[in-house]
Amino acid sequence: MDGRKTENGIEYNHRPSREEILASAGRTVPDVIAPGLTILFCGINPGLYSAAVRHHFARPGNRFWPVLHAAGYTPRLLSPYEEQELLKYGYGITNIVARASAAASELTRAELIEGGKMLEDKIHRYRPRCVAVLGVTAYRFAFNRPKAVIGPQLEALGGAPVWILPNPSGLNAHYQLNDLAALFRELREKIE
Repeated sequence: MDGRKTENGIEYNHRPSREEILASAGRTVPDVIAPGLTILFCGINPGLYSAAVRHHFARPGNRFWPVLHAAGYTPRLLSPYEEQELLKYGYGITNIVARASAAASELTRAELIEGGKMLEDKIHRYRPRCVAVLGVTAYRFAFNRPKAVIGPQLEALGGAPVWILPNPSGLNAHYQLNDLAALFRELREKIE
């Protein structure tokens, strides 16, 4: 593999030090976005590891990339360092809140609400066919929809239909990889 590090089959070009990870608090990770995507995946906010390496869902143990592959979004398992490859398949990545934190629980309600407004503007500007928010609790706070549940939503954002999926973080013990893949696959089959 030409000197690249792998963990659980995912390629990593750089393993940040503990100091680099801690120093990434408050940083941002650039969106992977283009006009007219089929699905724009929207995380809550970047974790410190992702901010340290500047790639989405980069922390070893995050199941986003394995789930995308298992659900048929990508023909092979992509590394976070290959996130731009998603664009050619019609998918992108953004976040509700741009600033990185050690845990989503560090975000304030005001940040989530403001992030929701910014997300809605972004959706209006880029016009994806669907937005998949990865985390029901953050969605509930950001858009004042306390009864939202996993699956398709009645309300659109920025003119695009919304589908809520579970957060793929390894910390989300409520969903195993196969369960996540089934839910992600359901969205792909409905939209494509």
